[in-house]
Order: sequence, then structure tokens, then C-alpha cells
Amino acid sequence: MKEKIILAYSGGLDTTAIIPWLKENYDYEVICCCVDVGQGNELDGLEERAKLSGASKLYIEHVTDEFVDDFVMPCVQASAVYENKYLLGTSMARPVIAKKLVDIARAEGASAVCHGATGKGNDQVRFELTIKALAPDLRIIAPWRCLDTWNMQSREDEIEYCKAHGIDLPFDASHSYSRDRNLWHISHEGLELENPANAPDYNHLLVLSVSPEKAPDEGEVISLSFEKGVPVSINGKAMKASDIITELNVLGGKNGIGIVDIVENRVVGMKSRGVYETPGGTILMEAHNQLEELILDRDTLAYKKLVANKFADLVYEGKWYTPLRKALQAFIESTQEFVTGEVMVKLYKGNIIKQGSISPYSLYNESIASFTTGELYNHHDAEGFINLFGLPLKVRAMMMAEKEK
Repeated sequence: MKEKIILAYSGGLDTTAIIPWLKENYDYEVICCCVDVGQGNELDGLEERAKLSGASKLYIEHVTDEFVDDFVMPCVQASAVYENKYLLGTSMARPVIAKKLVDIARAEGASAVCHGATGKGNDQVRFELTIKALAPDLRIIAPWRCLDTWNMQSREDEIEYCKAHGIDLPFDASHSYSRDRNLWHISHEGLELENPANAPDYNHLLVLSVSPEKAPDEGEVISLSFEKGVPVSINGKAMKASDIITELNVLGGKNGIGIVDIVENRVVGMKSRGVYETPGGTILMEAHNQLEELILDRDTLAYKKLVANKFADLVYEGKWYTPLRKALQAFIESTQEFVTGEVMVKLYKGNIIKQGSISPYSLYNESIASFTTGELYNHHDAEGFINLFGLPLKVRAMMMAEKEK
């Protein structure tokens, strides 16, 4: 009886070519697993394609709600952004995908898993760290790192390999962007983006959005309500988080929101350039941050920013299933206990403009903050505070003056 291997299968050319390659080089029974995290019509026709390519079975795991509730929402609550720009769309999805690969491997009694990530990318790290954390006994095969047996270096090579194995598929060798899509975002790499001196060709690149120049000339005001840092309604209509993201993607996309062009530092040491479309996620993160401005005290907000950066680094590096990520999330969840309220924003040509925020837990006190004197604040009290707050500066200045005599 042949050993079984679980292949992370997208239905694209790479993972399609991997099926006969695995059978030829390892004599495995290949079981494909496609994990649906909201990639839409990319799932069409997968079962027929996998079977045609030699797989014995295809699992399609629909986990969009799990992805949003257990992976995206903690990042929203954390305000986690990698290198100040990237909202972690691909990074957040990899641990839930790898977790499902492990689940299927256990159910099928498989001894190995396989992924199609290249040896230059972040995804190999993210997939394999999760698999090692959840199933250290499983063998991991990454064809792009098998230089002695994986001889395909281009789409043309892969197409020819498939044809040589009796697989005639509707792929051509024309070049296109390398993309990754889920409910939260879509990423683009390749073509003109490989040279940082080039401007992106938004006419051909954008999928979820329009460029700000092509957005409507009239702004659109929306409201978002949160409970404990999690969105619960949009424009007064209660929805689950995944549906809110879906609706915000439409609203943000048509208004040119959330297009980011970044040269980022990959885990493996190189810099890479990509364009990310995250229309709904960008609105959600900004609204959440505006609500936290009202509610969190100064020290907590400042420390949470430090935690957010570390949390983002851990997610980007594939370290979701680590003690530190879990511990940081516990801190983050404690900060979200009172992050409840409503935020209004205007979407206008790529901009998110404040329209007001309200919360029963707001620390903003108009009586104190007003320029007019309120009962809780005596202007004279500031004098003593400044004297004490500035004492180290005064003492140092006195010492320096004495030395210069």
C-alpha cells in the first residue's frame, strides 16, 4: 500500500505540475487539499483538474469564517501592520491553511505534506513552521527546493512537463502577475513591479479596487460599530465579521481605498516589491484605531503600539503557533475589553476621513479638554507639574552653566 501525501493545492500551474512530479519521484498517493479562505471563483473546476492530473482525491475545506474570526480579528484587535504598511493578508492565511493540511493528513493517515512555495519566499517558512508546531512527525516536501529532481524553472517548463505526462490543461505560457487572494486582500508581484523604479500599471493590475483618480467625485460616509474590538455592524446593520469585510471590500474598492505599494523585507533576507489591495481591511483597521484613540489610556495605547509591531512580525514570520504570539494576544484581548462604540468615516478618492466616533467608554471629557476652565481642571495646577516634570532639565542646565565658569 502506497504512502499518502497531502498537497496544498490551488489549482494553478505550479501545484498541478507537482502532482505527477510527486508520483514519479516519490511514488506517493497524492491527495490534494484546497483551503477556501475567500478566494472566490479560483475554486471553480478544481476537482476535475486535480483528478485529471493524477490525484486520488481532492478536499475543499471552506474555512473563511474560521480564518476571519480566529486569525484576522486578532490582528485587527492588535492593530498589527508589518513595516507600517502591509496588513498581513497572505501572512494571516498561511497558518489556517497549514492547520487544515495537518488535519487532512491525520484523517487520511498520510506521512507527508507538500507545498508549492518557492525557496525565495516567505510562504515556505509560514507553512513549515505551522506544520512543525502541530505535527512534528510529518515529512515536508517542497519541490522548488529539490534541485536534483525539480528541473522546471518556468511556466513553459511546467506546461511541457504536464503534456509529457498526458495532462492537457487550459494554461498558457503568457506572463502575468504572481497573485495571492483571500477575503482580506489580494497581492501582486512580478512584471513591472520587479523594478522599484517603475510605476505600477494600475490599469492592468488592480482587481478589487479602482485607482483614486477613477473613484467617484463624491465621498461616501459609512458607520462601523465594534464590540470589544470586533466589528459587529455596518451602517446599523448587524453582520458577522466576514460579511462586514465583504461589504467593506466593495465600498472601499470603488473609492480607491487600501492600495499599498511597498518594498518589504522578507523573512529569508531579501527585499521584494509588491502591491497589495486591502480595501475593506484598511477601513476596518482605521476605524478600530480611531475608536481606540477615544478609549485607551495613554500608557496602554503607547505600549500596545510596541506589542502591535512585535505581533505583526510574528505573524509575518509564520510564528502563529508560538507561546509568544499566544501571550501577546492575551494582552491584546485585555486591552479590548472596553473597545466598544461606533465610528463614522468618509471614503473619498483613496482617503479615509474622520466623521466622528462615540463610545460609552470614551475617556474624552469635554469639560476637561475645553479651552474654557472646567471644574476638573485648574490651570494653576499646571505650574507645579511643569516644575517637577522639567526638574531634570533644569538641574542639568545649572550643572553645565557651573562647568562653563
